[in-house]
Amino acid sequence: MRTHTAMHILCGVVWRDYGASVTGGNMEPLQGRMDFEFERLQGDLVREIEAKINAEVDAERDVRVQTLPRDEAFQIPDLIRTRINLLPEGIPEVRTVEIVGLDLQADGGTHVANTREVGQIRITDYKSKGGINKRIYIELLPTGIT
Repeated sequence: MRTHTAMHILCGVVWRDYGASVTGGNMEPLQGRMDFEFERLQGDLVREIEAKINAEVDAERDVRVQTLPRDEAFQIPDLIRTRINLLPEGIPEVRTVEIVGLDLQADGGTHVANTREVGQIRITDYKSKGGINKRIYIELLPTGIT
């Protein structure tokens, strides 16, 4: 749950501040990676992103889950942040996860109730995966919250 919410924090910051779409990702307990359409990604920018994602953790933003009728959900701008919409045509309802004030996406996974529960996030590496595809690796630091 912590890792999944951390991935949404990363995605929310990169989308809000740099307009980069997600092209892929993977997560495991306490670590993950996310790929973006992000032409320019260098060390200084990675450190800036890390500071911004941890500021969102410190902001103690609530995480809300809601289920909406499909037609209503797709009226929300930028609900789908991935390059390709992976939601099957036939589903009548869409589950959304909102990090209040940062991120709102269609999502079916589990999350913590507040960003403070994620704890600090470290960007451990970044790589170019082609022309404009860049990969950011994260890990969650130990926290007293279980």
